[in-house]
Amino acid sequence: MSGSSVELSHRAMAMLRAVAARRAKMSCSCEPDLFIDGFACCDQMTAHDLARGGYIRPADLTVATGLVPAELTEAGVAAIAITAAA
Repeated sequence: MSGSSVELSHRAMAMLRAVAARRAKMSCSCEPDLFIDGFACCDQMTAHDLARGGYIRPADLTVATGLVPAELTEAGVAAIAITAAA
């Protein structure tokens, strides 16, 4: 899924902005949890949706466990650009 067909909530967009600002880390698992400013994100379901939808991913794919920096994918960058232009 490229993420382009899903409407994102304000909370999801705030999560994407935190990832873009390099304030987020994520766990390395099939359902990755998101941590912002060192705290577990309050809406892990949305974090999982962002990862499954192809908006965010771990920046370091060589680590099997633990937390790694989160980064935006092309779909995540595009989602932020669309809302910034609106």
